Amino acid sequence: MQLPKDRSALRRLIEDRLKDSRPAIEPGLALLGGVVPESAALVRPFFPTALVAAAVLVPIIDHPDGLTVLLTQRATHLKNHAGQISFPGGRIESGETAVQAALRETREEIGLAADYVQVVGYLEPQLIISGFWVTPVVAFVQPGFELQLDVREVDVVFEVPLLHVLDAANHLSRERRIGDMAVQVYDIPYREHRIWGATAGMLMTLYRLLARDHV
Repeated sequence: MQLPKDRSALRRLIEDRLKDSRPAIEPGLALLGGVVPESAALVRPFFPTALVAAAVLVPIIDHPDGLTVLLTQRATHLKNHAGQISFPGGRIESGETAVQAALRETREEIGLAADYVQVVGYLEPQLIISGFWVTPVVAFVQPGFELQLDVREVDVVFEVPLLHVLDAANHLSRERRIGDMAVQVYDIPYREHRIWGATAGMLMTLYRLLARDHV
């Protein structure tokens, strides 16, 4: 059985799979961003032990003709992950929940108002080699919003059809060196963009969650 291609059926599947999800309260056995599961144990020693909690919004835009995922390309002058494809987000400040941090950072980075956002659940946290453990907050976004980019952090935003992301033919693996280890990581190409690292890892986590019992 294949994943549903119908917009409404796919949305219902996402809501069903995420309805009982909860945000992690500590890194625990967080996934390693973008690394294939078979390599995770090998490269874990190269990741920092002192980690900072962060959250990102995984915005799925509910267009009438199909679901898309909204992504950003980070500014090239940033200290961490310059120029990479990412979800809007950042560190969780004192007293904030993962949802509050994801919504605040999204508003600050791209100007997306929370009024358009319906949070539906959480993916497993991801460890990032720069020293963060990140909670992905999955949400549906109602069309009609206007964006205003903070050009200090974001160069561009773009959308990728969710069906493209969920098509296994677009899940490419390649070799990357982490420390002195050569490991396989995921890429998801789309037009002139290459989604990799933690962002690809989060999208692959979503794919595995949805594909369970469907492939």
